[in-house]
Amino acid sequence: MNRISLAAGGVLLLLCVVLSIAVNHYRDNAIAYKDQRDKATSALQLATDTINDMQTRQRDVAALDAKYTGELADAQANIDQLERDVAAGRKRLRLNATCTANGTASATGVDDGSGPRLTDAAERDYYTLKRRIETITSQLTGLQAYVREQCL
Repeated sequence: MNRISLAAGGVLLLLCVVLSIAVNHYRDNAIAYKDQRDKATSALQLATDTINDMQTRQRDVAALDAKYTGELADAQANIDQLERDVAAGRKRLRLNATCTANGTASATGVDDGSGPRLTDAAERDYYTLKRRIETITSQLTGLQAYVREQCL
């Protein structure tokens, strides 16, 4: 009986050792899988945050672009309306100039009754310059806003 008890005790001890090794193996696997899951979750959260930040920035940039594009379109429309008004005679371009006859000061009377006036080419150049100034001003203002709001 002693031998049987001793053999049964040995088998139980061997079974406990084998079960202990198996439990440790599966426990180590569970820890490794948990670490992998945590790393993947962290990477996924970082990617999600990056995408959300990029979408927010894209919306902000689109809003800035729409704002300054609208302002530029309004300025261009105003310049076009001014050009049409001057051509139709509803408005006049004013010049700060003095005219002298042949380079000498004239008498107090009016020589030909017309004031200083731009040539047609100079008038077209005036509108072109005005459009370009509005364009560059709008572009520069938009870029400055972009740098202030998005880059800093």
